[in-house]
Amino acid sequence: MSSPASAASPGGPVDELDELPSPPTVPCTVVWSQGRPYVLESDSVRPRWMGTDHNGRPQALTGEELRRRGWSYRRSS
Repeated sequence: MSSPASAASPGGPVDELDELPSPPTVPCTVVWSQGRPYVLESDSVRPRWMGTDHNGRPQALTGEELRRRGWSYRRSS
């Protein structure tokens, strides 16, 4: 007997994260997430999205974290 998680069927439930767009990969790109701006800093090891948390402290996010949180090129009103 197979579990529902191991059996993928056409027309079945779609993972919501798979539908979210990946953030851009061009250094110095600015995007918005949860009302805050993030800029892509690229180094030779690992690129990261830098912004601030709700207290104004620096916050680094990976591309995957930013994708899960949701992002856009424009600040939402």
